[in-house]
Amino acid sequence: MAVIIKKTAELKATVAKPAKTLKTYATGRRKDAVARVWIKPGSGKVSVNNRDWESYFARPALRMIINQPFSVAQRAGQYDIICTIMGGGLSGQAGALRHGISRALASYEPDLHSLLKSNGFLTRDSRVVERKKYGRAKARRRFQFSKR
Repeated sequence: MAVIIKKTAELKATVAKPAKTLKTYATGRRKDAVARVWIKPGSGKVSVNNRDWESYFARPALRMIINQPFSVAQRAGQYDIICTIMGGGLSGQAGALRHGISRALASYEPDLHSLLKSNGFLTRDSRVVERKKYGRAKARRRFQFSKR
């Protein structure tokens, strides 16, 4: 039986780059929130669940969280974002949207991957609420102790 060994030059993988006019899709997660994000070149318009993002995220701190990937990459106002977010509260949804935007930017422009990774935007924040234990008031809080 003959064994065929191919040269490593023939097995070199090629990475397909997306066309610059197409949308790029990514998913972001934080706590219980899941954000499905599509980005495309545009004027910087952001749509969240078919609503304007400024009315959806009223608190300035949440808007700042969402804008962080663009400010770090210096791409503010260059992409239109369409996203649907399900689950969690507003803070978790903002974190999920930031994660999704970062992943979509990294797949659209691979040069930004190391910059976004070094700022921690591509890492999924795995912190979730600790469960309540029996025999306790909350996850760690004990019931009030009475000596008498």
